[in-house]
Amino acid sequence: MIKRSLSISYANYCFPFRCDRRLFSWSPSLSLHSDVEVQLRVLCEAPSSQFTEAVSFFHRAIDSSDLPSQSACNYLLESLVKSKNYELAFSVYSKMTHAGILPSFVSLSRIIDCFVHTHEIKFAFGVLGLILKRGFVVSSYVMNLMLKGLCRNGEVCKALDLFSEMKRSHVLPDIVSYSTIMKGLCREKRLENALELLVEMEGTNFEPDVVTYSTLMDGLCKDGRVGQAVDLLEKMKRKGLEANVIVYGVLVDGYCKIGQWKEATAMLNTMMESGIRPDVCIYTSLISGLCKDGKTTKAMDLFKLMLEKGEEPSVVTYNVLISGLCKEGLVGDALKIFETMLEKGKKPDVVSYNTLLMGLCNTGKVDEAMKLFSAVLKDGKYIEPDVITFNCLIQGLCKEDQLDEAAEIYRIMIERGTSGNLITYNILIGEYIKAGQIDEAMQLWKHILELGFVPNSITYSTLISGFCKMGMLNVAKGLLTKMRASGLRPTLSDYNMLMACLCKESSLEQARMLFQEMRNSNYELDIIAFNTLIDGTMKSGDIQSAKELLMEMLQMGLTPDAFTYSIIINRFSKLGQLEQAKVYFDRMISSGFKPSIHVYDSLLKGFGALGEMKEVINLLRQMADEKVVIDSTTTHTILNCLCYSSQGADIVKLLPNFAPEIPEGTSISCDELLMKIQECSPEFQVCPT
Repeated sequence: MIKRSLSISYANYCFPFRCDRRLFSWSPSLSLHSDVEVQLRVLCEAPSSQFTEAVSFFHRAIDSSDLPSQSACNYLLESLVKSKNYELAFSVYSKMTHAGILPSFVSLSRIIDCFVHTHEIKFAFGVLGLILKRGFVVSSYVMNLMLKGLCRNGEVCKALDLFSEMKRSHVLPDIVSYSTIMKGLCREKRLENALELLVEMEGTNFEPDVVTYSTLMDGLCKDGRVGQAVDLLEKMKRKGLEANVIVYGVLVDGYCKIGQWKEATAMLNTMMESGIRPDVCIYTSLISGLCKDGKTTKAMDLFKLMLEKGEEPSVVTYNVLISGLCKEGLVGDALKIFETMLEKGKKPDVVSYNTLLMGLCNTGKVDEAMKLFSAVLKDGKYIEPDVITFNCLIQGLCKEDQLDEAAEIYRIMIERGTSGNLITYNILIGEYIKAGQIDEAMQLWKHILELGFVPNSITYSTLISGFCKMGMLNVAKGLLTKMRASGLRPTLSDYNMLMACLCKESSLEQARMLFQEMRNSNYELDIIAFNTLIDGTMKSGDIQSAKELLMEMLQMGLTPDAFTYSIIINRFSKLGQLEQAKVYFDRMISSGFKPSIHVYDSLLKGFGALGEMKEVINLLRQMADEKVVIDSTTTHTILNCLCYSSQGADIVKLLPNFAPEIPEGTSISCDELLMKIQECSPEFQVCPT
């Protein structure tokens, strides 16, 4: 049954070509009427396939009115399409029609093939109309080309309409038609429709073949539905079809993508037990999957097995392994794989070098990256660096604060004719602003606009952040306005950065306006935005508004963090509202946050100023229990509290010992503190303990 259906399909597929070749195509038995036809045939059949010369000769012959025969023209056209010289084929077709030489059915079919491969499906339909107009019988081959073109263009719905029209007409779909539509459906992730089509196909005279099943398996695996793909494999085997390396490759790759290494290995073993040797694609899929899952050791073992089995790794295989090792920080091992690649005679591509350069820069080995880059420039065997190559180095050097060296790499890039992209300029602009080199940053900004680049959100954010840090708020605000006018949406970080700077310079109303603008623009306000405005509001003494902001934050489901509590405690302490400060201090601890030294210092200053020595001692004991490391600022605060206490020397008995197990130089003991007190205030007497 299978053989019979396949033979019918083959007949439907090939009949128009046998017919046309008999009527129109060149063959040794045909007599030659001119040297033009002989020359055309010689050029087309030359070992070097001198198609350009053949087309030039054809054009000269037409222009000199020495017209080749219809069969010779069609032969040339067919040869060009077969060799994928589509532009030359179009020129011959155009010249033929203008000279009045009618293309054969085969030639018209070939032109449709040209339009399909060049994604000009609308013109393919025009040729189809010409075929019908000239009275040719449209074959399944031509219709399959149309289906292929529509599916390639993502017009699966139109392909389905055409497929339905085929079923209603005398041009019945064949196995190629079904497989083409299935592939299009799988590409659009319409897997249920593809599976329904399989059921429909099984009810026709055309039994699905290995290509049909592998197409569906590939679609299922790409969608993560590997189990269904394996079910199709079993179904295929029950029908007497043997799986090939492509089928196994699809399934192995599918298992790898979902991290099921045990199943992937089992499928690999099944494949080898069936006498099918894994190819480079299968090994590469496994190595890639293992690397993505962080299993670089197993990936290396599989790579070694691949070499032992005599399977030659491709450049892609090497690149995948180098990338995986670099992501794990194993740049040394990546360099060894790179050396193996060179020893095996594989020429690295730009991806190989870029991956290594990025790995070296990310691990702080910028000097080694520069050495590799110098080798690339000096040795003619190496590839030409691209913009990614230069960006890797520029960013790596900037991270190491080597701005001058980064600028030199940029200069080399321009000299070699490689245009920078927005990433290049965003990096350099940010670094120039960071270094305070505003003129250089602005020159690059101007250069971006001159080159016709449209600054993106990162460009604006980089500038806004830089100018905020430099205190140039008017420039930063102007950039935010320009950013919005350009149709770009500022990030939450942009707003937060500006709000923080405005609050710092006591421009609270402007900060509130930005906050309200975020609300109105449907931003999901974060804890940083609230912390910034709460701090600015409390700093201005507007406690009620600060409490309202805190309540709004809680209603939005945002939980106060350590910084929130620190802000509130610090501001209440400075305002002398110690009871409120203590309330939030207790809440902070009950929420699981450990107060920082700055929180303790703020409270000590507040209670000390009010003479609340009991609270001071309690805080000091708590600090000791929490093993808080006391810095010079807090030491000074404690000394002030104790030296000017009215309770005199009795308070010394209550002092705790601070963090004795903390390494020397980072803490202060009770005795050391008492010595400092005596130095500061000699009249203060220490009672013996």
